[in-house]
Amino acid sequence: MKAFKLENEPKITTGFKTPENYFNTLSEKVLQQINEREVKVIPFYKRKKVLTMLAAAVIVIALMIPIVNNYNNTSKELDENTLETYLAYQSNLNQYDLINQLDTKDIESLNKNVALEQETLEDILSSNPNIENLISE
Repeated sequence: MKAFKLENEPKITTGFKTPENYFNTLSEKVLQQINEREVKVIPFYKRKKVLTMLAAAVIVIALMIPIVNNYNNTSKELDENTLETYLAYQSNLNQYDLINQLDTKDIESLNKNVALEQETLEDILSSNPNIENLISE
């Protein structure tokens, strides 16, 4: 490998030059531009309007959050009490119509959910005067 000496190699010029007397007039040009620039002044009463409008907007948004949240969370499903009340007050609906609409899955789930003891069943049958109607149904 050839020995490299920095002092002997030709120098590469950068291509950038400063204009003549650039640094002599630089401070004068900068000071002149600073003096020409005007500061924008915002009066206090206009600033107060903006703050008042901003506060009013925040209050309106804060009051709208519960309304929007309640509007989005209304469920379309029926609860058991509403459904039971509806079925109880329908005059043209009877127990046979309900029985015809039940599947075997529904009947099995009803059997699992209803657990009557013998004593409870005996009390109901003994206290009811229409035992024949209950037996026939």
